[in-house]
Amino acid sequence: MSGIMNGHRETITVGLGGRAYDIHVGHGMLDRAGQYLKPLARGIVPVVTDRHVADLHLERLLQVLTNDGIAARPIVMAPGEASKSFAGLERLCGELLDMEIDRTGLIVALGGGVIGDLTGFAAGVLKRGVGFAQIPTTLLAQVDSSVGGKTGINHPLGKNMIGAFHQPLLVVCDLASLDTLPARELSAGLAEVIKYGPIHDMGFMEWLEAHMDALRARDRDALAHAVRRCCEIKAEVVAQDERESGLRAILNFGHTFGHAMEAGMGYGVWLHGEGVGAGMLMAAELSRRLGLVDAAFCARLRVLVQRAGLPVRAPVLDERDNAGRYLEWMRVDKKSQAGEIRFVLIDGPGKAVVRSAPDALVREVIDACCAPA
Repeated sequence: MSGIMNGHRETITVGLGGRAYDIHVGHGMLDRAGQYLKPLARGIVPVVTDRHVADLHLERLLQVLTNDGIAARPIVMAPGEASKSFAGLERLCGELLDMEIDRTGLIVALGGGVIGDLTGFAAGVLKRGVGFAQIPTTLLAQVDSSVGGKTGINHPLGKNMIGAFHQPLLVVCDLASLDTLPARELSAGLAEVIKYGPIHDMGFMEWLEAHMDALRARDRDALAHAVRRCCEIKAEVVAQDERESGLRAILNFGHTFGHAMEAGMGYGVWLHGEGVGAGMLMAAELSRRLGLVDAAFCARLRVLVQRAGLPVRAPVLDERDNAGRYLEWMRVDKKSQAGEIRFVLIDGPGKAVVRSAPDALVREVIDACCAPA
C-alpha cells in the first residue's frame, strides 16, 4: 500500500502484484473519471447504477466520459437490496450481453455497496471475467465495499452467500458525492469507518471521537481524512490476505451479528451499516465477557456508535427464542466452520482476533444487547 498526495487528491495503491490497482480519493473526482478510465476502456463501456444515483450523478458522468471519447451506456437498476439477488444478477448479465461486452471490456459501477457488489460479481462471472471499475457514491462504499474485490449477491439463507473475489481495476472516490447522501446513509457508512479503530488503529478511534460531529456535519477535511485512512488500512490488510484466509477476517468486526439482523428482519429493513453498528457493540460485549477488554472500552465504543447516529440496541428477531434465532442465522455466516460460529472479537484495544465462544455465553450477550433497553 502506498499513498501519494496531489493537492486535494490522494492516490492509494492496493498492492496485489500484477493485479495492483489505485484508489483515487478527492473532491470533484467525478469530473476526472474519464481521464482515469480511458486507458482501460474498450468499445462500449456500460455504467451500472440505480435510479436514485442516476438522478443525482449519471448524466454528469456520462457527459464526462463522452467528452473523453468513451462510449458509455447506462444500465439503471432498482435501488436497494432487492437488486442484489439472482433476479438482479440475471437481468444485469442479460443487459451486458446485449451490449456485446467482451472479455477485454470494462464495466463501471456507479453507486453504493449494492451496485458495487452486484456489478463486480456480474463482471467476475460474465465470460469468466471482465474488468470493472468502482465509482462509489456512498460513505460505506468508499471506505469499505468498493475496495478489496469482494463481490456477490444475497440469498434467503444469508447475506452475501453467493459471490466471488474479483478485484476492480480502479476505484474513484469523489467525496463531493457525499453531499447528497441522506443522513441515515451517512450514519450507516460511519459504522464501517468506526470499525477500523478497535480492530487496527486506536489513534484513528481517538481522532473519530474528536471529529464525529464534523463528520456528521459533512466537513470536507474530516471526511477526506476518514476516507483516506480507512482506504489505507483496508489496502494494507487486503494486500496481506486477499482471499480472507486469516488477517482479512478482522474487517468483519460486528458483521456476524449484523448480518444475522439483516437476514432475520428482511434485507433492507435496517441498512447494512446499522446492523454493523449494533453488531460491533455485541461483539465488544462478548469480548468483555471473555475477559479480552474491559467495561470502559465497551462504554467508549457505545458512545461513539451512538454519536454516529447508529442504533445501540439490536432488534428482536423472534419473541419466543430470540437468542436461538440469532444463533441459527449466525451458523450460516461465512466464517463459521463445521457449524461453529467464529466471531471477530477485540483482543485488547486496537487488536482483533477471530475465535469461537460458547453458545451459552453468546445467548447472554444477545439477551443483554437486544431491544427493549
